[in-house]
Amino acid sequence: MNEKQGKGNKTTMTQTKSRLSSRTQTAVFCGLTIALITVSAWISIPIWVIPVTLQTFVLIFALLFLTPRQYLLSYVTYLFLGAIGLPVFSSMRGGLGVIAGPTGGFLWGFLLGAFCVFLFLWAFRTRQKNVAPSSEQGFIDTQPIKHLSGKRGFGIALTAALIFLAVMYLCGWLQLIFITGMSPQAAFATGVAPFALIDVIKAFLAIFTARAVARAVVVRSPQ
Repeated sequence: MNEKQGKGNKTTMTQTKSRLSSRTQTAVFCGLTIALITVSAWISIPIWVIPVTLQTFVLIFALLFLTPRQYLLSYVTYLFLGAIGLPVFSSMRGGLGVIAGPTGGFLWGFLLGAFCVFLFLWAFRTRQKNVAPSSEQGFIDTQPIKHLSGKRGFGIALTAALIFLAVMYLCGWLQLIFITGMSPQAAFATGVAPFALIDVIKAFLAIFTARAVARAVVVRSPQ
């Protein structure tokens, strides 16, 4: 009985250390991601209504490299910091006026696009394992890049990035129409067409970077 209790205590201690390590890792990753998103928003080139920034590169990298929990915690915190007035958005702006303004749809699109990507990757993994979606465990703590190795993995990652961009652009386009009163054609020409090719290039670079970093850095994902 004592031997069993000893083994149980060791197991409990190991699990506790693992949880603490996981939480520390998540806190570090989230802090770094928020900082990167903020800095990437500040590095911008104003073109018409919408500035060109490095945010799409950083966010696609984060989508692939972080777990869904880490990404969502990072981005929701970033939105909150911007909403309360901290200058974390493009051109060092902050406040609810930015989120509710002409370009705010792109900010919401980064969040909704992430949900769509994670659902897509979840469906891909469950189909790959030939199991019912309900039996998939640990999805929220699964690092996408681990499932995207090889040439096929690159294709899946690119598809995920394009889904993310499509949802982001749809949200941004709709809010631009609603807030400014532009016609759909004018809003598309102003807020989508000039940036689409640039963002696809940034998506390629983000995928290559995420895969390279994943190979170079040993990351223990939360279990």
